[in-house]
Amino acid sequence: MPRIGLVGFGYWGPNLARNLSEIHGVILAGIADTHPARREAAAKKYPGVQLVADASDLIGLSDLDAVVVATPVSTHFEVALAALKAGKDVLVEKPLAAGQVEAKTLVDVAEREGRILMVNHTYVYSGAVRKIAELIEAGELGEIYYYDSIRINLGLFQSDVSVVWDLAAHDVSLIQFLLHRRFLTVQATGACHFGTPLENVAHITLGLEGGIQAHINVSWIAPMKTRQTIIVGDRKMLLYDDLEPDEKIKVYDQGVVFKPDRRADLLPDYRIGDMYAPRVDRREALANVCAHFVDCIQTRSRPLTGGPEGLEVVSVLEAAQRSLRDGGRQVTV
Repeated sequence: MPRIGLVGFGYWGPNLARNLSEIHGVILAGIADTHPARREAAAKKYPGVQLVADASDLIGLSDLDAVVVATPVSTHFEVALAALKAGKDVLVEKPLAAGQVEAKTLVDVAEREGRILMVNHTYVYSGAVRKIAELIEAGELGEIYYYDSIRINLGLFQSDVSVVWDLAAHDVSLIQFLLHRRFLTVQATGACHFGTPLENVAHITLGLEGGIQAHINVSWIAPMKTRQTIIVGDRKMLLYDDLEPDEKIKVYDQGVVFKPDRRADLLPDYRIGDMYAPRVDRREALANVCAHFVDCIQTRSRPLTGGPEGLEVVSVLEAAQRSLRDGGRQVTV
């Protein structure tokens, strides 16, 4: 019966606490947060759970099996490293760490200590993304040409990382999971508005193995919340709208075929076929994340989004941030 502690009860922590507490056989043993008001809120919601201000007091509990880290990105490394060294399995909110060196250290320590290290790349565990993976794996879309995403909203501004580390992290992990291609290059442009030192809007272009390109548009200063992704293959095209309540995925039997012509080099032939919306599992993605983490704890299995996956995502984000600060220069990942 795993006993799990949660560090951080701010924006995302309550959602993790709820899902962990709903898993049969799991004990939410403790919650750490530096803010008294948050500890008070946790006490009302989870009476009997041990509450502490300092993460080290929670990590030091001898009967704790695992620690979930839901703190600001700049603190991920410190908290996760302490938990791993204390012999705990660890689930960290995305991204794994604030830099490639820190992320690599966590991966190495987890391997040396024989601990589970998992990153909460939430969308990977959604029913819609799992269905997209099935379609791509089955060849439904054919050879993938490109990935295009718009992930924008008004807020939530982060105090320690740019919008790239906050929102683009989702798409990098999705590209990693869906396309299974190595990231080669990244170019990023963006801007810091309102006098803040961190970019709140960015446009990112990723070059992947096989000539695939990915484009990611992220913003904290848009008038509406949009979560749309287009994946285009040589057989079919796909639209994924995470905010769509019913038809989250739409597959279009459309495409272009160029044929040689005596009057010109090439003539386009447009194929316009049917559209269908496959059914997807509607279970909350975070519930799947927590269940997978618990299963990895109990079976000592390698997580789907483990330390190595988290390290690669951080490497891409770090390269994107370098490109941002260097006027959009193409950077090798």
